Formats: sequence, C-alpha cells, structure tokens
Amino acid sequence: MIVLLSGQTTLKYMEVRGIDMTNQTTKMYLQIVRELRLLIQAENIKPGEKLPSERELAERLQVGRSTVREGLRSLELLGLIETKRGEGTFLTDYRKHKLVDVLATFILQDSKALEDVQVTRELHEKEAIRIVVGSSKLNQLPVWTSLLNQLTEEGSIIREDLIREILISSNNRLSLKMWFLLKQFGEHPFQGYSTLEEKGYIQKLIEAIIDGEIEQALGTFAAWTDWLSKGREII
Repeated sequence: MIVLLSGQTTLKYMEVRGIDMTNQTTKMYLQIVRELRLLIQAENIKPGEKLPSERELAERLQVGRSTVREGLRSLELLGLIETKRGEGTFLTDYRKHKLVDVLATFILQDSKALEDVQVTRELHEKEAIRIVVGSSKLNQLPVWTSLLNQLTEEGSIIREDLIREILISSNNRLSLKMWFLLKQFGEHPFQGYSTLEEKGYIQKLIEAIIDGEIEQALGTFAAWTDWLSKGREII
C-alpha cells in the first residue's frame, strides 16, 4: 500500500533521507530517483513486479507528473525499469541493465581496464573465501557437502555455482552485487561445467572450506583460477 504524505510530512520525509529541498541545484528528477529506490526497498518490489503509477508517485511526493515522468525516463534509459504500454511500469533485473553495456563500451576500452576488472572480481572472491572458511558456522553449511557429493558422484559441477555460493555465504550483499556486475564486463573463468582435469582443484578447495583451512583454500583457489586462465577448454 502506498501512503500519501502531506506537504510538510513529505519535506520531513525527504530531509530524513538526506534530500536537501533547499538546494536549488538539485534536480527534482534525481529526488524522484532516490524516492523510487526507497519505495522499491520498502515495499520489497521484485524484478518483474509493477511499480506505482505516475499519478500515485506524483501524489505521494507532491510534485508534477512531468517531474515524475522525467525521473522514470532516466531509469528506463538505463534499463532499470521497463514500461509496457497499457500495463504500467515494471522493475527489471539490475544485473541485466544497460549501464553494464555503457561502461563496457565507453570505459573498458583497453587491456589495463579489463585487467583491473578481473583483479577486482578476484579480490571479492578471495575475501569471501577468507570469511567463509574462517567461520566455524559458515564452513559447515550443508551446501559444501552437497557440492562435494555432486562432484564425486557426477564427476563435475557448474563452476559458477561454487563461487556464487561462497559469495552468498559470506553475507556481504554489496560484494555479491558488485561481483555479479564485474563478471559481466568480460569473460570470467567460471563459465560452464568443470572438467575431469580440474576435479582435483575443486575437491581440494571444497575440502579446505569444510576443514577451515584458509591458506589451503586460498592457495587451491589461486591454482585453480591459474589453470583456467591458461585457456583450458570450457564446456
């Protein structure tokens, strides 16, 4: 349910959230963007779900519909929302929004920039490993035994399943979101199913996680990613 606010309450509402209504240089549409983010978070709107209408947003924020429309248009240009004629405006998956393509096209144009992306992604992965392995609670999660059993019984796993579970288990949402974005900027080594040749690396890594051996886990992870980076066949 959307709560309509009075003018005074709206000002207070924005003030609490750090929006300076007295700052004339701040465009109203940026305030709309901020408020929309808060609305999505507060009402737990998921990708694919419908957002409030322009009229509802205008009434809540006590601004003109044209101002709301401008804010929504800026989000749509980035692919964060999608307008369907006759149906309304819907939230899209942030991992697929066009900002990734924009950055890749205009910023990541040289090998050094792409290398920095890879290094940054690996920093998130290594820190997540360190957190998970170092926690007696996290390194005993059932998911590790499940992945190890799958590797033993079927001979392979989806590489990204293991890395993603490590990031998720580290309980750092921001790091997880950044990782999802970073891996989209270029080829990442964890695509596809693992091969028989790398089975030993993966088994050793999972066992190190379960045993709480941080240095062993980090060393095995480094050896595995090095093996993958040498152009081994990815299936």
